Amino acid sequence: MASTSTSLTLPVLPLDDEVVLPGMVVPLDLSDADVRAAVEAAQAAATSGNKPRVLLVPRIDGTYAGIGTLGRIEQVGRLSDGDPGALIRGLGRVRIGSGTTGPGAALWVEGTTVDEEVPDPSPSSPLRSSRGGPYPDAVAELVTEYKALATSWLRKRGAWQVVDRVQQIEDVSALADNSGYSPFLTTEQKVRLLETTDPVARLKFATEALRDHLAEQDVAESIAKDVQEGVDKQQREFLLRRQLEAVRKELAELNGDPEDESDDYRARVEAADLPEDVRKAALKEVDKLERASDQSPEGSWIRTWLDTVLELPWNERSEDAYDIPGAKRVLDADHAGLEEVKERITEYLAVRKRRAERGLGLVGGGAKGASHGDSGKGGGGRRAGGAVLALVGPPGVGKTSLGESVARAMGRSFVRVALGGVRDEAEIRGHRRTYVGALPGRIVRAIKEAGSMNPVVLLDEIDKVGSDFRGDPAAALLEVLDPAQNHTFRDHYLEVELDLSDVVFLATANVLEAIPEPLLDRMELVRLDGYTEDEKVVIARDHLLPRQLERAGLERDEVALEDDALRKLAGEYTREAGVRNLERAIARLLRKVAAQHELGERELPFTVGVEQLRPLLGRPHHTPESAQDPAERRTAVPGVVTGLAVTGAGGDVLYVEASLADPETGASGLQLTGQLGDVMKESAHIALSFLRSHGAELELPVADLKERGVHLHVPAGAVPKDGPSAGVTMTTALASLLSGRQVRPDVAMTGEISLTGRVLPIGGVKQKLLAAHRAGITTVIIPKRNEPDLDDVPAEILDSLEVHPVADVRQVLELALTPASNGAVPEIPVAA
Repeated sequence: MASTSTSLTLPVLPLDDEVVLPGMVVPLDLSDADVRAAVEAAQAAATSGNKPRVLLVPRIDGTYAGIGTLGRIEQVGRLSDGDPGALIRGLGRVRIGSGTTGPGAALWVEGTTVDEEVPDPSPSSPLRSSRGGPYPDAVAELVTEYKALATSWLRKRGAWQVVDRVQQIEDVSALADNSGYSPFLTTEQKVRLLETTDPVARLKFATEALRDHLAEQDVAESIAKDVQEGVDKQQREFLLRRQLEAVRKELAELNGDPEDESDDYRARVEAADLPEDVRKAALKEVDKLERASDQSPEGSWIRTWLDTVLELPWNERSEDAYDIPGAKRVLDADHAGLEEVKERITEYLAVRKRRAERGLGLVGGGAKGASHGDSGKGGGGRRAGGAVLALVGPPGVGKTSLGESVARAMGRSFVRVALGGVRDEAEIRGHRRTYVGALPGRIVRAIKEAGSMNPVVLLDEIDKVGSDFRGDPAAALLEVLDPAQNHTFRDHYLEVELDLSDVVFLATANVLEAIPEPLLDRMELVRLDGYTEDEKVVIARDHLLPRQLERAGLERDEVALEDDALRKLAGEYTREAGVRNLERAIARLLRKVAAQHELGERELPFTVGVEQLRPLLGRPHHTPESAQDPAERRTAVPGVVTGLAVTGAGGDVLYVEASLADPETGASGLQLTGQLGDVMKESAHIALSFLRSHGAELELPVADLKERGVHLHVPAGAVPKDGPSAGVTMTTALASLLSGRQVRPDVAMTGEISLTGRVLPIGGVKQKLLAAHRAGITTVIIPKRNEPDLDDVPAEILDSLEVHPVADVRQVLELALTPASNGAVPEIPVAA
């Protein structure tokens, strides 16, 4: 088709931040000087019978667009606000050329009309262009889509008359330019519509813009609807709650009971300083409580739960008093002896203090906790809990009081949780609230009792936790004592997370082997092996005696105990690793003195010496073996040896007795009695096998053993015994029996034996040496490889004992057996 472009010379009417498209009719304010000059110039140049025409050009930031709109001034007058204005209709697009001159003060330019391209015809299309030709099918679909979108948008605005007008437009160019009325289009988008000469491309752009706007409008309407629904719900809930409060108030007045404000759980929850997740859970339960009837049992369950949550000290913490010299003074004042234990606790507190001062967080327990903390799991402001100290030792050595001293040294509250005999997992984690009488676990109750989130919690008798069909409490303690997990501890009753990361956990136990291995792995072991006799005297004088004087109603200047009397009490009236029985003996003695004074039989003040102990307390119960008549000692006959062992009550001495059956009885083999465990039975068989294979070397008549039965017995048959450390004792007992040589009464021994006669290392050396000292033993035989353990033994104990580290059982026999009856000492070879 030949071009129909026409050259025009027109005054420029600049439009700031506004665009007029062909087909649009818009009013323009003539108060602007440029606009007024363009209108006046157009009027001056207009010929008779023709309306003035101007070129409407968008001007954005002082820059004119390359295409303008040919506008015809339909009317000049005043706008609705009274200002002068003109009504202008857009007729078509004009491509702007060079500037020129003309009448008036306006800017005149030369331009040519834009001849828009007409799409290729399609006979099947029902739509017709303004030129009379049909549109292609794709253009027809585009027109249909635009009209549908425009209709949807106009209906939302309530512009029903405009809907009909849009539906009547069939020309693609006119339909696209009609979108210039859309208020949501930006000035840049309208300029793009003006400068797009292809009507189909222009309509596509208008359709996309309209589609995007409708999508944004849908989202905005959805948000507005949600907001309105939320506001309506809050208003409705507020109204209903006010009505409910009014009804409750009326009911309270009818019943004659004033409204109890303490039952207003919602106000209490709102006023409480709770963590956000706990607050949400509490408010949820308050909603359930308000909906529940007074007769419903659920109401009492919810009240109990809310009371528990509100009583917990969620944000209460004690300020740590990291006075390390002061902590050491507290430990020294509370406990005599136990230097190694007090040193370990002081080191523990010193490390916590230094890390806290440097903002490094607290020390995690074990490599597992450290690795988690390093990887970021323990970060985020959460303080990893300190290492859990496990105080393991016999009864009465002060494990519980050590926990109290640690709390005093740190300035924290102290709570003791007794775990002895606990077999129900719910005792640790709490019961589900569905059970009648449900309660939180002991950990939560301890936090509640302490009144802070960082107390010192002593888990007492952790080795006596059992398991049955109700679960394994020790397994539940794994999370409690793991610094990598206990910051999100969840009690079954509370069902909200409880942060235990800043709680200092201490555990006590009597028997290390009874603690499950995974649980022990989460704790740092601190052994308390018992007191020496000198330490017991100091403890009795400085701690036990003043306490028992007060309990007996006596003054300190009324009754005094000499140190020698205290030493005899500790050595002969009691025999223990701790001081519990010693305190009982002192209490009994003071009660005797008080009773005698009230009966007029004794005057006060009174000093108790060694001579007064027997009249007051009777005969000693534990006379040392060395103090007995030589003929009455157990080792006065061959085949009896003094051994050393470790029990739940600390170190102790035990005796191994051996005898040979009469050949006439026909008995043979090895018989073992005394409630021996499997390991101890194996030690007896090893001892017998060693002697049989080395009888000639040791000059022992072992040939008769195949015809005579051997019986090994360990007295105190009611007490189960096990362990490998009696191997050398059994070997010595059998060698003494076969040789007819007695074992020295002042010698005690311990050690495992191998089939080749090697003496292997054992555990509990310190406890065994303390037991030997208490029993009056002067010579102790231990394995050579246990020699480094002597560093842990108090110096006064080593000075009073003659300790022989040996590597071979032949050395044991040489040291322990007395000379033969003829006075000759048999030569016993010693392994190289």
